[in-house]
Amino acid sequence: MKRFITTIGNIWKIEDLRKRILYTLGMLFVFRLGSFIVLPGVNPSAIEQASSTNAGDLLGLINVFTGGAFNQGAIFALGIMPYITASIIIQLLGFAVPYFQRLQQKEGDSGRKKLNQITRALTVLITLVQGGGYLTYLKTGLDAVDPSIPDGLFWLSNIIILSAGTVFAMWIGERITEKGIGNGVSLLITVGIIAALPIAIVAEFQLQIISSPLLLVIEFFVLFFIVLATIAIVQAVRRIPIQFAKKMVGKNDGQLPSAGARDYIPLKLNSAGVMPIIFAQALMFLPATAAQFIAGDQSDLATSPFLQSLLNPFSGLYNVIYFLLIVIFTYVYTALLVNPQQYADYLKRQNAFIPGIKPGKPTEEFIDATTTRITLPGSITLGFIAILPAIIHAFGVNQSFALFFGGTSLLILVGVVLDTLQQIESYLLMKNTMV
Repeated sequence: MKRFITTIGNIWKIEDLRKRILYTLGMLFVFRLGSFIVLPGVNPSAIEQASSTNAGDLLGLINVFTGGAFNQGAIFALGIMPYITASIIIQLLGFAVPYFQRLQQKEGDSGRKKLNQITRALTVLITLVQGGGYLTYLKTGLDAVDPSIPDGLFWLSNIIILSAGTVFAMWIGERITEKGIGNGVSLLITVGIIAALPIAIVAEFQLQIISSPLLLVIEFFVLFFIVLATIAIVQAVRRIPIQFAKKMVGKNDGQLPSAGARDYIPLKLNSAGVMPIIFAQALMFLPATAAQFIAGDQSDLATSPFLQSLLNPFSGLYNVIYFLLIVIFTYVYTALLVNPQQYADYLKRQNAFIPGIKPGKPTEEFIDATTTRITLPGSITLGFIAILPAIIHAFGVNQSFALFFGGTSLLILVGVVLDTLQQIESYLLMKNTMV
């Protein structure tokens, strides 16, 4: 505890770091404030009544990422999600379209600036589409709109407000990244997720404190160890040793070969991050969405046991398919991210090699084989983390609190917190080095 207090004191003594942290906290406060400002003509109580029924579907997931703004009809109802969607699309285009590949890899800062401009423009287009869908959901799906407001005025004003809210949230994220501490966009998502944690803890406390207080204590112990295990998995790497060619040292005829420098290639156990979970979740929502368009008035199709299982993220069938999809997507996304040929070419240019492996094609094959081997346990572990909420819920934990035992929420929280702490530590190390 004393060491923790000392570290906090050291952080506060560094003026630049202190200003960055205060700037970040101020921007996050503004973002959270916008999550409680309701759109004109929207009745938030009507939306809150439906919030309990969409806790496990796509709308519930969006509500978690927006810190409850989605179920409050707020100006930040879409949050930063359109920007995330646009970034994912641009990233995928970078793997398939030569133009985007050149911007990402060969054109340096100018290429990144062009990609940022394209991403921002795509964010606005996605916001207009998603905003229209959200307003339709409020008006026809929930009947949460004041009928006295003309339709044209309601649609025009609120689509502009939602678009402005998303663009403003995007701006906040970029300003935090530039002038604050940590990745701004990731911090906005993290704050939204954390905002739901106190409510979930209170609900679980009220549920268990009378009936089973011992179970409540066990739950927090399990959550603590799950967080520790997730941290270990996020940071786990497979180090491939490399050695640089020997150099001649000395003068004139007295040159002697020196030992080559040693280094390693860090291959992460989970190179894909949370992307396989996001893709798998999106795919799991497709059957139910298609059934709603196909079924129409055929209630027997819309309420079939199979489709109901796919709609329930805590059902056995859902989690078996979900787990398999995550394993598959982990392999696919890792294959897109990790390019063994680039590693082999880089080692060749740097006059380096993997001990016992010939340069060129053998090195490429070795790195590819190693990546494939570590991706298997990585994908299985990622799939297990994703289905942990369903497993925990089976032991009597309420749904809202069970979501923090795994899945996208836990991985994002762990990843963002570790990244922010690493940036703070780098500032402290720089200060100590200067002293």
